[in-house]
Amino acid sequence: MKKKSLFASLRRVLLPIVHGCADDSALDLALRLAPEVVLVGIVPLMDGEAMSAGAAKAQELRNHMRPLGKGEQVRVRAQVLVTADSWKELQAVVQAEQPDLLVLDLSHMLPAMKLSPSTALSGPPCDVALLRGSIVPHPRVFVPVRGGPFSELAVRLGLALHAPQLQCVTMQLRGDENPSAPLMALQRVLQSMPEVTQRAIVTDDVAKTIVAESLAVDLVVLGATAKAHNSKNGITLGPVAQRVLDESKTPVIIVGTQRPVPISFTDATAGAQAISILVDKWFAENTFHANEFDDIEQLIALKHEQGVTISLALPALNEEESVGRVISTVKDALMDRAPLLDEIVLIDSNSEDRTREIARELGVPVYIHQELLPELGPRRGKGEALWKSLLVTKGDIIAWIDTDIANIHPRFVYGIVGPMLMSPHVQFVKGFYRRPLKTDEGMQTSGGGRVTELAARPLLNLFYPELSGVIQPLSGEYAGRRAALEQCSFFSGYGVETGLLIDIFDKFGLNAIAQVDLLERVHHNQDLEALSKMSFAIIQTVMRKLEQRYERAFIADVNKSMKLIRSTAGGYYLHVEEIVERDRPPMIEVEAYQKWRERESVLG
Repeated sequence: MKKKSLFASLRRVLLPIVHGCADDSALDLALRLAPEVVLVGIVPLMDGEAMSAGAAKAQELRNHMRPLGKGEQVRVRAQVLVTADSWKELQAVVQAEQPDLLVLDLSHMLPAMKLSPSTALSGPPCDVALLRGSIVPHPRVFVPVRGGPFSELAVRLGLALHAPQLQCVTMQLRGDENPSAPLMALQRVLQSMPEVTQRAIVTDDVAKTIVAESLAVDLVVLGATAKAHNSKNGITLGPVAQRVLDESKTPVIIVGTQRPVPISFTDATAGAQAISILVDKWFAENTFHANEFDDIEQLIALKHEQGVTISLALPALNEEESVGRVISTVKDALMDRAPLLDEIVLIDSNSEDRTREIARELGVPVYIHQELLPELGPRRGKGEALWKSLLVTKGDIIAWIDTDIANIHPRFVYGIVGPMLMSPHVQFVKGFYRRPLKTDEGMQTSGGGRVTELAARPLLNLFYPELSGVIQPLSGEYAGRRAALEQCSFFSGYGVETGLLIDIFDKFGLNAIAQVDLLERVHHNQDLEALSKMSFAIIQTVMRKLEQRYERAFIADVNKSMKLIRSTAGGYYLHVEEIVERDRPPMIEVEAYQKWRERESVLG
């Protein structure tokens, strides 16, 4: 398997290399934190020293930095800064490079640049990490969480170090019975991370407790002290951080963020940033690219090693123009030439063209979903077809792709199957892609996915913020493990993708979901009225899930009809259309499915 593309919340770190200062520890930290490290050389001038006096030192520094720039991870800025105002020059470099983090060494760099820690942290040009000491290769990391605005950044750095032991400890002063909103939000996020050991300590002396705890670890990461917006000095190192630096022998990282400090730490919005730690971590670890899985033989080997079978179900409605090309492309590459797929079936929604005939001619079994489970009554909708495909497929993994893809390629299938073969914890995989928009003027390179951006993603951000990192929740290319899918309810219409995503998250957690970049997808774009009806159905889906969560009804049945505005030469009028998103129960609860599973287990 190819090396996974790195998606990280820290993408670029800036590190000054100061003439005459040891830089091994700071460079080691920078390399651990981000895939790109930018080095800038600085020659600080003494008071009254002529600028030309730094020429020889600049040459020495360039010679020192040149070998540090070998490899793809490190980039050395060509110009070495010879300056009497190191901080001003460094801030200009930050503006030019736009790093996520500036790493500074407390023991060597700051004194050489005549820079105080408080100055480095007050109105910083970007997030800042101040390091004291050297970090061992596999450190035990201790993050004291005190509820300040920089706790999130401290946790981020702890996670970015990939420490085998990461302890996040809530520090509360005795007598303070009401933890702040940011602290409570962060606690909830940390509970969702099994790799983090979380404890709570109530103490009369926070600094003393941190120093005592530091004896059992290899690194302490803690936030600086923040003052209110109108503070003259802004962020300071603070008495707690200063005492930890003075009294602890353990290496320490002090962090400060450029994010505005909330005026009130009791404001509930102050804790909103905490959820981004969880989402960013998920995004970094569970976002893939299709080309990571283009070694089909290796995927087949993993499939056999795990003893799983894979089914592809193709939902279709009047797709005679494209269904043959979709089936031929996938069947030839992933069944005939290389048996990654064990079966392909077409789930038709009673097409009136040659869709079913074309599929049969290509050797693909065809089912009309309205004829399956007749005792439950027929329903229209793609979601109904997907739900019933569980009944007519046998695979342990089930993949779905739409049959209107104009630029069909095998990656649309192996891309969404690959993460589950590679990672046993992944239960559900969503595809995402660039979506060109067809207009009267031709093809725009972007602009597709309008319902995604205007309805689905805003709703998820509002009500299910853990899912805010899912790039295209409505994409039609996705796959899941049967054992997970059969426990989910399926909405019959446009809400099926949103409902499935929420169900998988609720039942199996965020880490059970992955997403894959499938490059570009070209298909038929729908008109604005159709998109409006789709949005209406998706809003109903989210509301229905919220009703189930809170066990109360939010919307009455009368509100499930949509008033569409139509126009004629004589003016405007209203057209009422019923758009009711109803869901089917988990397939595992359906008697016919239970009997089918029993027969399969006997035969298998």
